[in-house]
Amino acid sequence: MPERDAGDWNPDDTSIRLPAISEQRGRLAAFREVRPLRELKPRERMRRSLTKPSRRQLVVGVLLALLGFGAVTQVHSNEVSRDYAGYRQQELIDLLEGLSVATERSRREVDKLESTKARLESDSTARQAALTQADERAEQLAILAGQLPVVGPGIRITLTPGESQLPLDLMLDLVQELRTAGAEAIELNDRVRVVAQTSFEVGGIGVLVDGTALEAPYVVEVIGNPRTLAEGVAFSRGPQERTIALGGSFEVAQSDRLVIESVRGGRAPTSSP
Repeated sequence: MPERDAGDWNPDDTSIRLPAISEQRGRLAAFREVRPLRELKPRERMRRSLTKPSRRQLVVGVLLALLGFGAVTQVHSNEVSRDYAGYRQQELIDLLEGLSVATERSRREVDKLESTKARLESDSTARQAALTQADERAEQLAILAGQLPVVGPGIRITLTPGESQLPLDLMLDLVQELRTAGAEAIELNDRVRVVAQTSFEVGGIGVLVDGTALEAPYVVEVIGNPRTLAEGVAFSRGPQERTIALGGSFEVAQSDRLVIESVRGGRAPTSSP
């Protein structure tokens, strides 16, 4: 817009005055909106400080926080120190001695508990060993009584009479010599388990063993030490020599594994698959 001289001003010419007045009013409104902080009310200043803190306020806040943390730590330390601050030297010594006595008592209690634990473990081991030994003894007695099947090394004797029947006392002598040689189990013809109460009787064409008729040849299976058992029937005038003298045969075969399944009163029960 071209500049005009003051002398050219016309009051009726509003085209020049109105834009200048509106511009001045805009500047005045902007000036009123941006007021200095000191002209704000206290509540407004506080709100502005909280929502938009300055760098100085942030530094001051951090320093105050550190100061508060240090004060709390110092107070706690003073409280802990005051727990023993009022004690005299002798009282502190007594306190330490009391702690030592308590520690020693605790150590003795721990030693006692460890000793009790070791004794219980030893008693448990001894009890377990006694139970194992008792079970083994019970099994041995059950085998001797003919109540359990047996597997182990032994000998198999096959007696075949001659023209005449073998005398009954020879069979009894054979069983007795086998027991003396350490026989653990004896079985005749895979049918009869021989025990201490076994009876022998003369049958029609053989012998009756516990009421069971057995015919020749007689197969005697014996579990025990094979060599000892074989020597126990081969001595002079023993069962082997007497059988041969009567015209019969007496064969002994040693084996590393024999199975005696018959039990007193019948065959051993077999488990179904």
